[in-house]
Amino acid sequence: MTVKAMTAEQLTKKIINKEPLFLLDVRNESDVQDWKIEGKAVEYVNVPYFELLDGVEGILKKVPIGREMLVVCAKEGSSIMVAKMLSEAGRTVHYLQGGMKAWSEHVEPVKVGDLIEGGELYQFVRMGKGCLSYMIMSNGEAAIVDAARMTDVYINFVKMHGVTVTHVLDTHLHADHISGGKKLADQSGALYWLPPKDAEEVTFHYNRLEEGQRITIGETTIGIRPLYSPGHTIGSTSFIVDDQYLLTGDILFVDSIGRPDLAGMAEDWVGDLRETLYERYTALSKELIVLPAHFMTMEEVNEDGSVWQELGALFKDNHGLNIEDEDVFRRMVTQDLPAQPNAYQDIRQTNMGKLNPDDEEQREMEIGPNRCAIRSCLIK
Repeated sequence: MTVKAMTAEQLTKKIINKEPLFLLDVRNESDVQDWKIEGKAVEYVNVPYFELLDGVEGILKKVPIGREMLVVCAKEGSSIMVAKMLSEAGRTVHYLQGGMKAWSEHVEPVKVGDLIEGGELYQFVRMGKGCLSYMIMSNGEAAIVDAARMTDVYINFVKMHGVTVTHVLDTHLHADHISGGKKLADQSGALYWLPPKDAEEVTFHYNRLEEGQRITIGETTIGIRPLYSPGHTIGSTSFIVDDQYLLTGDILFVDSIGRPDLAGMAEDWVGDLRETLYERYTALSKELIVLPAHFMTMEEVNEDGSVWQELGALFKDNHGLNIEDEDVFRRMVTQDLPAQPNAYQDIRQTNMGKLNPDDEEQREMEIGPNRCAIRSCLIK
């Protein structure tokens, strides 16, 4: 019996629209505990595939009748088999095309807002990985910030909107995912920008991204102003865009703050992190819209699928910005940290140009959730 596939794009739209979905994950329990699909209207059950080899009769009571159901596994093969058995048992069922690998790679564009002198800002939401990238468009030109390695999504988007990519920027040297920045710049003929303090070991040409510069997009003065904001890395740089938006990279998130340990320099960089959050950011307008490079939970996702919050609201509600005792702050961001990202050292080496993994190796390196933040449970 043939069962239908649900694509990662279709699943993303269902989650954003809060459409009820019953999800059966047939991966091993340890894999599910580490990383799973989440949504505010998703009901989730995990039954490992090996428990279903003799049939699905034992789980039919757990599976609702007359409700849309999705079966998920790592690559899709196991989910197809289980979906077929459930379909034969009278259930309405789909399987996730490409499995969790496809879920990790889908990128969904969401409009954040308009620019003062004309133009638009889009957020590209990688729901399965918690990664966020950005496109600023004005007068036929575009700048892209913190691009994912799946560069086709940006290339296709600019073609659809009739604009040319002129600048590609990374807020820092990433450790949790492979940057598409240099590749995208080469594909589009754009200038590639990287903070020099994070680029001391890179093997390719880049433009030095330093505080005080002003990168203009289009004929109007839609500017991107770099703001040096170390702490996650020594070169971390935020961007103030159009005097409305603050792109914070991995320094500040909606519900947490960045971790300083992914280059093995936590004790050295914790002071920089505190200075950025408690001094540099406090000097900025509280009306700036904070646009981070990642999110951790679905609670951070807005009704339209975007992820943002006003800086002033974060100073009230984000506990990581409200720890008065510096020693307490230091302990919080250097001790009892969550697990580090999968293959993060190899990812850093790849982003420096020192390693050149093929597409499948890159997928394996990135598998798993975002781990660039200090978990909210540690800062409350």
